[in-house]
Amino acid sequence: MGGSLTYPYGSTSAVRGHVLAALGVLKVASADQMRRLTCPGHKDSKGVRNACLDLAKHGLTLSEGSARDGQKLWGLTPLGLTAAAEVLGRPAADMGGNARGAARSGAPHAMAVNESVIALTGTQPTPTRPIARTTSTPAPGTLIEAAMPAVRAGSPVPAGFGSVGSWATEVVHNMPGTSRTRPSVRADAVLRAPEAGLPVLLVEVDRCTEADEFLAAKFARYHQYFRVKVKDPMIPAAHAVHASLSVPLWQSLYPPTGRDGYPPIAVVFDPGTRLGEQALKNRMNRVLDLTREHWSGKYQKLSGFGGEPDGYVDFSDAIPVLFTTLDRIQESGPLTPVWWRCGHRRWETLFDALDNPQDRKAWRRREDERNAAREGQEARQRKEGTAPAGNWSPRHLPAQPEPALPPAPPCETCGGPLKGLGGEDPSAPPRDGRTCEACRITEASRPPTGLFKALFGRQDKKPPPEPSAGL
Repeated sequence: MGGSLTYPYGSTSAVRGHVLAALGVLKVASADQMRRLTCPGHKDSKGVRNACLDLAKHGLTLSEGSARDGQKLWGLTPLGLTAAAEVLGRPAADMGGNARGAARSGAPHAMAVNESVIALTGTQPTPTRPIARTTSTPAPGTLIEAAMPAVRAGSPVPAGFGSVGSWATEVVHNMPGTSRTRPSVRADAVLRAPEAGLPVLLVEVDRCTEADEFLAAKFARYHQYFRVKVKDPMIPAAHAVHASLSVPLWQSLYPPTGRDGYPPIAVVFDPGTRLGEQALKNRMNRVLDLTREHWSGKYQKLSGFGGEPDGYVDFSDAIPVLFTTLDRIQESGPLTPVWWRCGHRRWETLFDALDNPQDRKAWRRREDERNAAREGQEARQRKEGTAPAGNWSPRHLPAQPEPALPPAPPCETCGGPLKGLGGEDPSAPPRDGRTCEACRITEASRPPTGLFKALFGRQDKKPPPEPSAGL
């Protein structure tokens, strides 16, 4: 295909858009990786290479090296990163860096991340209209047909989740702190495909080149980040003083998952030829044990209906951790049972692995089933007349009478109640527990006698002299 003065390599605008979108997500990739992620229907990568060369002429792409398998690697310039943001429909501030210089060393980790993203996406070839042929189709069995090479249909690409626009790589999650000492955790890739039932899925790619403890330590940082809470931006600052008005920090970036716990993290192991099958299993088991406190829930013991022992596992402070391998998802696709959920005991599909079969919802379903079975049994017994007399099931216990309180002692003076129905007289002496209010007032109004009178009473006036008996 001939080019033009503007695009001398003859690339089309559609393929140039594919290249910008792929590099905007992957940051550095080969032409074959970009083809498989965005336009797998092309028979080869020539059209993608031509698009990269045309974009390089305009200062949008550049190549700084090759992968370890010899494929030329491409990246974006700062101007190309802005163009990719427009193609992806994202703010330029959310695009991250352009991975400048990563291709000079072959970018082995970036290549593994790219292959994981391609396998998890499973982009299907776009059907096109057949091209009208000017030559007639040879008749079956003719010499011309025998001379034509047989065209074999390529193996279909296993379907996956989302599209190229659903992904972001090298996503940094910052925790509160100063600019120089702010802790953070970086995810290799993040998938947001709510249309596929995955509001958010964090992906970590492990090439098995580091110690098991190094990979496990990353989950501790994830757990620390997920536990951070901030003020709810929808509530005025004057009202956001109570802890219940705060929201998790991670929900400012991602929507709720619809399940208990934090956003799930999928670990894609890509050992290559560095580890054998048994060594890879040992590494998985070691990482599983080291991260147990981060993915395991807490058992809450409850009593079922009628006192039956039951309970559930609380996953509200747990991270769903899933394991898989790159060769599994490349061969079978991510929709098949290629996921091992830490805490489960078998390979499952992704949605089965994300489910919590022992959570509170499952306990509630069991409780409802027990209630329905018991009510049905009681209804059959009442209908058949076999219900035992006085069948006091926990659901139909008779009302228990309140315990009778002992009667209050009577007033020692008048024999009446110690406390009347009216309010207390402020002039009455304080309660003594023996006499009522009226008797206390009467007693206080009497003149003092005896010793009290001699000590505190008023002296009586002298009586008038009696008249003498004489004249």
